[in-house]
Amino acid sequence: MGVDEEINERILNVQRIFKPRMDGNGTIDPSCMNAPPLAIDIILKLDIFGIILYFVLTFMATISLLVYIEECWYIYRKVPSHKKSAIIWVNGAAPVIGTMSCLGMWIPKATMFTDMTSGCYFSIVVFKFLVLMIEEVGGDEAFLQRAGKNKLRISTGPCCCCCPCLPHVNITRRCLFLLKLGSFQFALLKVIFTILSIVLWMNGNFDITDVTYTSPAIWISLGLGVLTITALWPVGIIFMHLRITLRSLKIIPKYAMYQLVLVLSQLQSAIINILSKYGVIACIPPYSSFARGYLVNQQLLVLEMFIITLVTRMLYRRQYNPLPENKQDNEHTKIVLPAEYSDIA
Repeated sequence: MGVDEEINERILNVQRIFKPRMDGNGTIDPSCMNAPPLAIDIILKLDIFGIILYFVLTFMATISLLVYIEECWYIYRKVPSHKKSAIIWVNGAAPVIGTMSCLGMWIPKATMFTDMTSGCYFSIVVFKFLVLMIEEVGGDEAFLQRAGKNKLRISTGPCCCCCPCLPHVNITRRCLFLLKLGSFQFALLKVIFTILSIVLWMNGNFDITDVTYTSPAIWISLGLGVLTITALWPVGIIFMHLRITLRSLKIIPKYAMYQLVLVLSQLQSAIINILSKYGVIACIPPYSSFARGYLVNQQLLVLEMFIITLVTRMLYRRQYNPLPENKQDNEHTKIVLPAEYSDIA
């Protein structure tokens, strides 16, 4: 593709994105070409409805953070030491994402950094949730001892749910290490790619709104997408194996909340960004189309993460008795470990 053709293609993309703000002469509204506004510009242009909306969402994010801090204190005092780290990390997913979204809502120019912070935190949560499920049965040694005679079904989502013909795998120490490595690589590489993105951004080569094939942002996003799917697969494998075992510990709703945070923070954001790219979300001063799309997503995330924080608190605020010796469940070919639990005020 020649230089002229590439320039024409970029012009067409801009016209398509900002079409809702073009007048009869085909002139693009200058406000649609602006960078994200400063925080002071937002505050000065808020009307009564905007003030109420921002106050309510900020209040929700603050309550979420306070609930999480209180929950950390409870976990520190009541939960066995080998579970503390994993539970604290997993519980923090919704409050951290909600808080970062609130900061991005108030300071649009910091959106890239708030999104990167949320993404890095959740990449660690993916690994910690896998660790949490294993710790619920007593750790690596207890897991291998209790489940060593069984096999893992690897035909699960998101990679191989359409491949039921895949063989079952023996549960060995090496297998468990590979499953953990599969999730840990995402936590490590996500941080590395984030640092690389910041370096490229400082050099003027990284733009989150540039989705052309020559942009580093699109290739980094695709790479992170592959890493995400690879990391979610081991978590799904362990969950499918232990969902009966840990049913009394509410592992199914806990897993559902973890998946919901993933969908809302990743898929919802991607859909809104696509709508912004094609002008479905029109630019309204002082926000461009992309900036307004990010604003809508951040406001939704604050509300959604607030609700998830409250639900997660109810699920994890329990004190469990030690798991008894395993009993073999012939129907499911899985170990069943009944456990009594009680709510703690």
